[in-house]
Amino acid sequence: MDLHIDNILKDLKKDDFQAYLLTGFTNVEYISGYKPTSFAFCVIKDNPIIYASGMDMELAKNTSSIEVKEYESYDIMIKELKEDGIKSLAIEPTLPFSTFVRFRDDFKIDAKTYIDKQRMIKTPDEIEKIAKATEIAQKSFLQLDILNNPNTEKEVAFDLVRYMIENGASKESFDTIVTSGASSSLPHAIPEAKKLDQPILIDWGAIFEGYCSDNTRTMVYTERQQEIWDIVAEAHDKAIKAIKPGLKCCEIDKVARDVISEYGYGDKFIHSTGHSLGLDIHETPGFSLRDDTVIEEGMVITVEPGIYLEGEFGVRLEDTIEISRKGNVIGDLPLVID
Repeated sequence: MDLHIDNILKDLKKDDFQAYLLTGFTNVEYISGYKPTSFAFCVIKDNPIIYASGMDMELAKNTSSIEVKEYESYDIMIKELKEDGIKSLAIEPTLPFSTFVRFRDDFKIDAKTYIDKQRMIKTPDEIEKIAKATEIAQKSFLQLDILNNPNTEKEVAFDLVRYMIENGASKESFDTIVTSGASSSLPHAIPEAKKLDQPILIDWGAIFEGYCSDNTRTMVYTERQQEIWDIVAEAHDKAIKAIKPGLKCCEIDKVARDVISEYGYGDKFIHSTGHSLGLDIHETPGFSLRDDTVIEEGMVITVEPGIYLEGEFGVRLEDTIEISRKGNVIGDLPLVID
């Protein structure tokens, strides 16, 4: 049986549960290789099974590594689980409430993060796919020729997504951010139908064989912008240098945050230092003030400090870090774009 399923079964036994219910698309894909297009119920137990939509049966049978059965109704599924001796059921914390109420009268239920625990540590194959997604994204970014591009933010974003797909991505890993001028002070700015202003901030990523990449670069033009860029770059570099197994994620956040605070911009760094990624663009753990997860080899987490000056501009620099004995930057795109 799959190593991840074996590990989850051990967690279930330790906590006195007999099965684990997953419905999140990427969780089902992670366990089985099958990514639902409609809905699916993945039940991890001694004999795991997926109840798939009739629309997905052909796809599920061709891609799933575990048994697949066509979903008929909640009543039939619950009846079959009971017949299999299931009395206690762990659920993923993100299970929709409307689904939870269908099961709560028939099983002892509690939310468990077993699947998140498995997804935190990437296999060499997963890291290779993230690296390939990063390679595609960075190659595509360099095709933009930003400094000589007369297009609007929307047009640049469109071109970047097109290049990523032409270079082998299945799609972008999130809505591409191309923002400039005063709107760059919005961390999740939406590209507008306006010509590029100064500075220019681009946050983008590609998906390759299901796995995401994530980078941010900011191009600055004035002395004031360069001053802020230099502070963010220092926080970025020192945080990456500090990463090693055994430290807590919050300690890395503190390294980046302390640099920015020392220059007097602590209140302008308004998000966490980074997040894990994989099949989803945001996974567990993250480099945040409240995340005391211990860093382990095999984790992949972004480092993306930023300073946002409302009404003026913002600067963010982001790379994805693979953790072995230290933090290793995935990709080779320089911070300074000539």
